[in-house]
Amino acid sequence: MIDLQRLHDFNHAKQAEHDLRLSYLSDLLSRRGIDAQDVIRQLVQFQVAIPSWALGTGGTRFGRFPLGGEPRNLEEKIQDIGLLNQLNGSSNSISLHIPWDIPSDVAAIQQRLQEQQLVIDSVNSNTFQDQKEQAYSYKFGSLCHTEQGVREQAIQHNIECVRYGEQLGAKTHTVWLADGSNFPGQQHFRRAYQRTQESLAAIYEALPSDWTMLIEYKPYEPNFYSMIIPDWGTSYSLCQQLGQQAQVLVDLGHHLPNTNIEQIVGRLLHFGRLGGFHFNGSMYGDDDLTTGSMKPFQLFLIFNELVDGAQDLAVNNPAVAYMIDASHNTKDPLEDLLQSVDNILGAYAKALLVDRPTLAELQQNNDVVRAEELLRDAFLTDVRPLVQEAYRQAGGALDPISAYRTATVREQLIQQRGKLSLSTGL
Repeated sequence: MIDLQRLHDFNHAKQAEHDLRLSYLSDLLSRRGIDAQDVIRQLVQFQVAIPSWALGTGGTRFGRFPLGGEPRNLEEKIQDIGLLNQLNGSSNSISLHIPWDIPSDVAAIQQRLQEQQLVIDSVNSNTFQDQKEQAYSYKFGSLCHTEQGVREQAIQHNIECVRYGEQLGAKTHTVWLADGSNFPGQQHFRRAYQRTQESLAAIYEALPSDWTMLIEYKPYEPNFYSMIIPDWGTSYSLCQQLGQQAQVLVDLGHHLPNTNIEQIVGRLLHFGRLGGFHFNGSMYGDDDLTTGSMKPFQLFLIFNELVDGAQDLAVNNPAVAYMIDASHNTKDPLEDLLQSVDNILGAYAKALLVDRPTLAELQQNNDVVRAEELLRDAFLTDVRPLVQEAYRQAGGALDPISAYRTATVREQLIQQRGKLSLSTGL
């Protein structure tokens, strides 16, 4: 954690310029009938979970280049996320990945979470890798496998994940399957789907009544001919069969190039089945780059749909669970996560500026140009003063990355944990 006085001094040095920029933008928005403080209030309330596996350097297909000072256990991961939340006030929850994050001492972990003012948001299962102690291999699938023993092993692993989550106060279980095939004729599509549905039903039956199961989809990788759950429609169909506690999870990187993700978001909101959202950036596929680094306008359009759904009384969708799901190959992971949160809040702020009654009128009248210009105007607005003020009001830094570097956090972590420390997980 950064010393509070040091954080105060850092903000004080930037306060005058910040106040000037915020005052100008607030006046500009007021002329449009927008209350800047109302936007800031909503930004302060927005929280996005940090996954435990994103705190270390991610591996490329050919190697991994550790930065040093990476968290070696769950306790140190909690420490790092507590630091992120101290800097931006928007990252107060953690997503765990089992078996990497099995708590050895539940009471101690609970105390550590309380000290850092954090909560466990969700747990994630891992049936895309074989663990040393497991009896069966997932080489040819897990929940879809032709052998009942393999399926039962994967089912029990998912149920164990839920039990660990219960101990730590989580309410969400995320299932992503690497199941699929690499060659034509390898797998019977309909039977594999049916086995998957039955396996998910067994997990769903063990789910506590106040929990949500998120079912993630992905069109390819690690299998390149077919995936068991390749698209939102397949995930939606499984949710429909399971029940209301099952919801679709959208990952920004899990789409083929040029997919209209914002339309998928709008459609799932209409169905009341959008349960979770994993943020990252994508250039070619599931690149897991910094959120908003490649397609910022797309990110804004997605938030435009999310805000529209949240403000529409006709939409009956549960609260969406937000999480960053990124891989940091060349950046400091903590700096990358701070950048992602900043871009997420910026896109959210811009979506809150959209004049929705006017947009609805333009859409009704098929005024294509003015409707597009209305969205572009919101997107091109420099909302950084609003985001920075949200950080400040949440007790964070006006410029989280600069504060992080000024406090020489990475150097201190390397001194504490070592230059060769590696984070557990991917």
